[in-house]
Amino acid sequence: MGAMPATHALIELLGDVALLLWGVHMVRTGILRAFGGDLRQLLGRALRNRLAACLAGLGVTVALQSSTATGMMATSFLADGVIGLMPALAVMLGANAGTALVVWALSFDITIVFPALIFVGLVIFRTGTRTRSRNLGRATIGLGLVLLSLHLLVGTIVPDTVAPEARELISAITREPLPVLVMAALITWAMHSSIAAVLVIVSLADSGLVTPLAALAMVLGANLGSAFNPLLAATSGDRNALRLPIGNLFNRIAGCVAVLPFLPETAAYLSQIEPDPGRMAAGFHLLFNVVLALLFILPLASQAKLLEKLIPDRPRSDDPASPRYLDAASLDVPRVALANASREALRMADVVEEMLKGSRELLRRDDNRLAAELRRMDYVLDRLHGSLKRFLGELSQRELSEEDAARLAHVQTVALNLEHAGDIIDKGVLTLAAKRIRRHLRLTGRQAAEAEAMHDHLLAQLRLAGAVFMGDDLRSALRLVEEKERFREFERAAAESQFAELAEGPDQAETSSLHLDVVRDLKRVDAHLAAIAHPLLERSNLLRPSRLVRLPRPGDAQ
Repeated sequence: MGAMPATHALIELLGDVALLLWGVHMVRTGILRAFGGDLRQLLGRALRNRLAACLAGLGVTVALQSSTATGMMATSFLADGVIGLMPALAVMLGANAGTALVVWALSFDITIVFPALIFVGLVIFRTGTRTRSRNLGRATIGLGLVLLSLHLLVGTIVPDTVAPEARELISAITREPLPVLVMAALITWAMHSSIAAVLVIVSLADSGLVTPLAALAMVLGANLGSAFNPLLAATSGDRNALRLPIGNLFNRIAGCVAVLPFLPETAAYLSQIEPDPGRMAAGFHLLFNVVLALLFILPLASQAKLLEKLIPDRPRSDDPASPRYLDAASLDVPRVALANASREALRMADVVEEMLKGSRELLRRDDNRLAAELRRMDYVLDRLHGSLKRFLGELSQRELSEEDAARLAHVQTVALNLEHAGDIIDKGVLTLAAKRIRRHLRLTGRQAAEAEAMHDHLLAQLRLAGAVFMGDDLRSALRLVEEKERFREFERAAAESQFAELAEGPDQAETSSLHLDVVRDLKRVDAHLAAIAHPLLERSNLLRPSRLVRLPRPGDAQ
């Protein structure tokens, strides 16, 4: 067979690498959709101890075939304050070893099984009736595509099919270890997958296109390059999110600096132990990450303290309307993105709570400065809702499981109802309070007591809505909707007393009318808070389409 033209070989190589990347992506997304919540819980339970955290990071990464996804989970726990920096760094040490273990396993000649994996995965995907089984089928197909791409890579880059000028060029650019390391780091950063990058290196070594020394230098570069993507993704986040990838990058750099001077001797020694160049490169990759984990797991506490000292917490933004938790990097892991969106929705609930407390004060005392502050809170609420809506819009374009899609819809419902509640307080209750101040009106003792009781009821409803939203508590959801009846009682009592107050004079008549308008606006706020429970009640088949009693129609059976 004649040598393949360089352009032809390059196009085939790019296609093979693209297939490899897509296969890895399918495995990761399939496992995340099938077991993402379980894996997150497993990781969360193991983060109290550095050794357990390291092993959990290894196990989750082997399942997901992505240290980046594991790192995002650890970062979310870190940002929530659930864990400290030290166990999060331990997770990354385990995650790096996990990716190396996957590469080592795939370096063996198991390409004969890829047709079976693709066929079995397709059958599971097409015949599965449950979301989890279909996602497992997707992951199986992805694994088959990974093995198929490796088979194609070997066929593309065997020396007999590569033109002599291409072989000479590859030989020239892989002669010195340091430039090869930098080149491999840049390529791995561009590929966004260390597993795919090292598997390509294994294929190059197997074909003989690169020497064992160059293969090991490329493996070091792949380890270094894979640490840049999480760092770049975290530059726009908070300091907690930045410390973890910087610590991970430091560990990789330290390992590369320690090994690079002894790389020729290491290549010669490993070649005697493992004559197969591809498996030698995969074994070196695994050995490198395991040794790094063993070396750095003990001084992690000191490393964490140093990182916290070098990267102190950034002062909180003075702008309360700026979102704090909507990290764009988390969009690649829907569970993490939804957790961040939920936290931002709770910030909206905090703003509504402050508006309710402020409106209660304005109905019993004159304070124009407080009125102006509460008006600005509605602007904050609108800004937060806009940011959250855009974030959820971007997330909805990703491939989501049914559970994640339902959660996204619930977050949207909560944010929309909170924003509407804020608008009612701003344009209704606060306007009425300003009118009361401007006209020097005073609520009667009964009216003030009713207004106080209504606000206390709404504050309790708001806290109950937060519990329903974050905990999916069905009992609290039922109570939240049932408590709406209280406002019918408030409205009925205010309407009945209005006629008695009309006889007391025009001032009392105007005050009574204003009080009745406040009751009606607060009732609308209560309806929006109760609507937060509707998605959970609908999923549980506990919400009627209508409260109307259906009358029999002519011709219906008696």
